[in-house]
Amino acid sequence: MPGGMARYRVTTGATTWPDDTGCGLLHVDMDAFFVSCELRTRPELEGKPVVVSGGGPRSVVAAASYAAREFGVRSAMPFSTAKRLCPQLICITPTPGLYGEVSQGVMGIFRELTPLVEPLSLDEAFLDVSGALKRLDSSPARLGAWIRERVAADFGISCSVGVAKVKFVAKLASGMAKPDGMVVVPAAETLAFLHPLPVSALWGVGKRTEEHLRQQGLDTIADVATAPLPRLRRSLGRALGEHLWALANGHDEREVVPETPDKSIGAEVTFDVDLHDRSALGLELLRLSERVAATLRRRGLRGRTVSIKVRFADFKTITRARTTAVGVDVARDIHRTAVELLAEHAPTGAVRLIGVRVEGLDTESDGEQLLFDSPEPRWRDAEVAADVARSKFGAAAVRPASLLTPRDQ
Repeated sequence: MPGGMARYRVTTGATTWPDDTGCGLLHVDMDAFFVSCELRTRPELEGKPVVVSGGGPRSVVAAASYAAREFGVRSAMPFSTAKRLCPQLICITPTPGLYGEVSQGVMGIFRELTPLVEPLSLDEAFLDVSGALKRLDSSPARLGAWIRERVAADFGISCSVGVAKVKFVAKLASGMAKPDGMVVVPAAETLAFLHPLPVSALWGVGKRTEEHLRQQGLDTIADVATAPLPRLRRSLGRALGEHLWALANGHDEREVVPETPDKSIGAEVTFDVDLHDRSALGLELLRLSERVAATLRRRGLRGRTVSIKVRFADFKTITRARTTAVGVDVARDIHRTAVELLAEHAPTGAVRLIGVRVEGLDTESDGEQLLFDSPEPRWRDAEVAADVARSKFGAAAVRPASLLTPRDQ
């Protein structure tokens, strides 16, 4: 944390708390989330440069440990680049379903405090705890500390928390709290906290905007805050100029918006080597259908439209969809439709990426079509039983026989 900013940090086990009156907004961000989830069963890798990635020539880094970041390794970086920066880098392949499962549990902790939870991704969310303070007989900072303790105790991972009056400042504060800390910005000190920071800290300022602002002599947030608003409008355009000027002066009217219902659920994979074999693609579609179906059942949803996405070696991409008679949440049904779409619309050609998606979602309470005379086994019952087994014994505990490798058999 920059010098002078340390006074906003709340130390673990604090007995005195900063003035958090009116600071009802929290931003909670998991620390190196994917890596942290994996290291729960790999404690020997703690403190080492670790990434979660497919590890292939086309793979990217999904998450990097803080030890890896010291070498310049970052998320979304090609794995090959990360390996050049850090030759001793340790790669863990992603565990299917793990991160969503942990995220769901963490978000559940947040919702114990308030229904006003706005997830931004699997590993971060805004919370508005203003309406819960009296009921819980607590304060925003104490609730932030409670969240950090619960996440660590229940899931074995750490998170960082920012507490502030407005969203923008809360998110900045959580970033400064990393890793494994909490920063509280008293409402009365919002401008004192913001103004020494560089313009790049403003929400919505990318590299090009930063360069433009610096060319105008606007290097810090204080410079933007004191700049004449008409000048910013002329220089940046009305919308962006007004937006940055408001943030620089501590104004952010956005409220916490609870999570909206899913519109679709999907999964996709990019191959290290382009695939020609349609039977191999069929197995990949089965693997993806298993993931999508498990997510649908976990969220109590069914969907009526199954679609595939195919990207060929020349980067041409197609999507094709089919609507089913009834809602589906069973991998067998999703896979059958996906394979038919592949055969009809992409029968030949080298494939770089393939994906499956289910849309038109609704709650499973709407029921499923019951075929009492059907000789088909109850595939949904079997998959639900597999869900239970995987939740107890891990993602690899139960898989379709066709997805087993010789080592597994």
